[in-house]
Amino acid sequence: MRCMVMVRATRASEAGEMPSQALMEAMGAFNEELVKAGVMLAGEGLKPSAEGARVRFAGKTRTVIDGPFAETKELVAGFWLWQVRSLEEAIEWARRCPNPFDSGESELEIRPLYEAEDFGAEFTPELREQEERLRAEIAARN
Repeated sequence: MRCMVMVRATRASEAGEMPSQALMEAMGAFNEELVKAGVMLAGEGLKPSAEGARVRFAGKTRTVIDGPFAETKELVAGFWLWQVRSLEEAIEWARRCPNPFDSGESELEIRPLYEAEDFGAEFTPELREQEERLRAEIAARN
């Protein structure tokens, strides 16, 4: 099972405060454990929402909304993509994670990714082939 583990933003992360060296070292050690266990597929920190934008869809209309975005508790400050056997395994890894921020509380959210078999008959053999081809192209670039 693949899952995305999202680090929820805080006021400090939205203000652009960078982590301490001690936190970066602790997170680096945790990431090493994830990689050695074959769990981590990707992981990155995100810049504050003030440096981003949203595109809102309403039928054929597209509206661009510049950051920053007001609800800090609804924002993501970073993420991992993990390959695990179950949600329970992802939770166990998340419990071992250092607190992502130097001060106060923080929160991780774990969300399973859809896999091809989740889409049923609507995911035709042609669409499956296209998906596999695109994944192969992406992998070849890395």
